[in-house]
Amino acid sequence: MIKLKQKITIILLIILMTMVIAPPLLNAEEQINIKAKSALLMDASTGQILFEKNSAEKLPPASITKIMTILLIMEALQNGDISLKDKVNISENAWKMGGSQVFLGIGEEQTVETLLKSIVIASGNDASVALAEHLMGSEKAFVNRMNERAKQLGMFNTNFMNCHGLHDENHYSTAYDIAVMTRELIKHDKVFEWSTVKLDYLEHTDKDRPATMLANTNKLIRWYEGADGLKTGSHSQALYCISATAKRGNLRLISVILGAPDSNSRFMEAAKLLDFGFENYDSIPIIGKWEKAGEVVVEKGIESNVNLIAERELNVLIKKGRKEEIQKEIQIPEKVTAPIKKGQSLGKLIIYSSGNKVDEVNLIAEKDINRANLLFITKKLFINLLKYF
Repeated sequence: MIKLKQKITIILLIILMTMVIAPPLLNAEEQINIKAKSALLMDASTGQILFEKNSAEKLPPASITKIMTILLIMEALQNGDISLKDKVNISENAWKMGGSQVFLGIGEEQTVETLLKSIVIASGNDASVALAEHLMGSEKAFVNRMNERAKQLGMFNTNFMNCHGLHDENHYSTAYDIAVMTRELIKHDKVFEWSTVKLDYLEHTDKDRPATMLANTNKLIRWYEGADGLKTGSHSQALYCISATAKRGNLRLISVILGAPDSNSRFMEAAKLLDFGFENYDSIPIIGKWEKAGEVVVEKGIESNVNLIAERELNVLIKKGRKEEIQKEIQIPEKVTAPIKKGQSLGKLIIYSSGNKVDEVNLIAEKDINRANLLFITKKLFINLLKYF
């Protein structure tokens, strides 16, 4: 009997020791083995981080730098400062850029569109400098603007020394900052027209010579489902890097890899992060930009009510299978007083998940509602009285 009790005690002690000593089960994020120095996975719609490894470490970004170069050009196009058809004269400074080139000639003329395509597809350093000079007059002025824009976007661990990414000790960024500027760039849908091109050619205009082949450096667009961008980079100090974008259904993800040991690793690890995101998350569309969410009564206005529309698109990121946990709340006043200005914020659409607030969007007036004057009110009363006769 004593021996039996001893055996039971020993077994219980073994079980207890196992429970104390055994390491806890790893969550899904911890099970992702990334060899690169730094990595980050972000939901493009909300900016939510789904995975990170050393994402605030300052590292050389190589040609991923060009995401900011492209962004500034796209914003200049949007603002009407330049056009895609503008002719750009290639300077000696642009011509002599080393590293990745599309072999532009001194004095050659190319359009903004052709040079943009050469950057997005083939990562041309010469094309980057040519566009920087075209927009700002000099590469130095353009780089100053790059750093200004970085700060505006909250990229506080980034410093640019050039517009192409060739190595400089003071030229650095982080996986997080790169995801932020990638998220900003892909708001310009036009970029996908070039980032999804596998192969193209640049026809030279300075003299009779063969066209330069533009081969897309992002191999993910060839084999990864939903991949549609965006930029690779590599040199001896940066090793191998990529900021990749992919979309399946309503979910768009940004996968950043910095300092991978070889070219193939950066693509495989970027894909590994994208796989994790697509397998575990859904993006639920709540309301589209400028979609009607309701209306409110307008007092003393020339119209009796005004439509309220969403200021921006709103999607909510959730773990798969948890759609039923999403709740919506619309907060609008019973009535407002004219005048009302188009775009004036009059309410909010708030989203909750399991009772916790996750996001909100302003509901704005769809149009102007002017205040009614005495003549208008008298006329309206008269018309209403006529209805009774």
